[in-house]
Amino acid sequence: MYNFLIENEDFLLVEKKEEELIKKNDFINSLKSIYDLEEVSLANALEDLDTYSFLSSKKIIIIRNIEVLKYDEYKESFDHLFKYLDNPNSLNLLIIEAKKLDNKTKISKELKKKCNIIKTEINTKSYIKQKFRGFNIGQDVINLLNEYCLDDVSKLDNECNKLINYKWDEKLITKEDVIKLVPKKERESRELTFEFTKALASKDKSRALILFGKLLKTDDNANAMGIIGLLASQFRIMLQVKLLDERKLTSKDIAHMLDENEYRIKKTRELTSLYSEKEIRNLIIALEDIDLQTKTTDTSPRSLIEMLIINM
Repeated sequence: MYNFLIENEDFLLVEKKEEELIKKNDFINSLKSIYDLEEVSLANALEDLDTYSFLSSKKIIIIRNIEVLKYDEYKESFDHLFKYLDNPNSLNLLIIEAKKLDNKTKISKELKKKCNIIKTEINTKSYIKQKFRGFNIGQDVINLLNEYCLDDVSKLDNECNKLINYKWDEKLITKEDVIKLVPKKERESRELTFEFTKALASKDKSRALILFGKLLKTDDNANAMGIIGLLASQFRIMLQVKLLDERKLTSKDIAHMLDENEYRIKKTRELTSLYSEKEIRNLIIALEDIDLQTKTTDTSPRSLIEMLIINM
């Protein structure tokens, strides 16, 4: 069955996995077509899947960003796709890409049932060693570079290439080179959101404002709108975990019930003890009100969140 699903936000990592699949399944010299669903219709990809090629006996068809579509809005196309997955053409190599699927949706459930799921984990330290083959680089430097890139393979690849070009003659990479040339990546939004939520709970307004600034990274309202969504998501799962905690369930049990990562549930439980159920519900309502105001007035979402912090 040549139907594959890759779920990851790292474009370079996804691209490398695609190359492995193409080589492993002997589709190297086959005609390749890419359908980005942010730009083209799913129907175009389906037509390609159903059509035999005159130029090549085998075809590679890549469907990107499938998570941007909703089943109810594209029911006919998705039913067509699911039917194809049940009886695929052996001359087609189909790779479906998603940055992040909602496991509760029909699309996610059907794709994960009918496709081979490709794991995209990578040992970043081994990757660094491979990139610097022929260079003198100590383990402490590898650890520092890995820390600066936070397992972001695309960033890691770019920074390794930069260091290789910079130190090509010397063939020596030092800690000073990493500190000088590699911009340190901020922690992922979810981690920062966790720390921000913790600062709110402890009424540490100063730290909360600093962490909010780190989350923003820029001053644009679109980014602030994204943070509202992140916070709302964090507090909703906190409420669910808070209620399930009353049943004395384990983190593994809760993760299974909510279809979430067990690590995220464990981290969330660290926060729920800091809030009462009423406080969590009030914050969810406050964020919904901020979201409404930003969509119906000219008020800056950044200023609304800052006021929320100050008035805690």
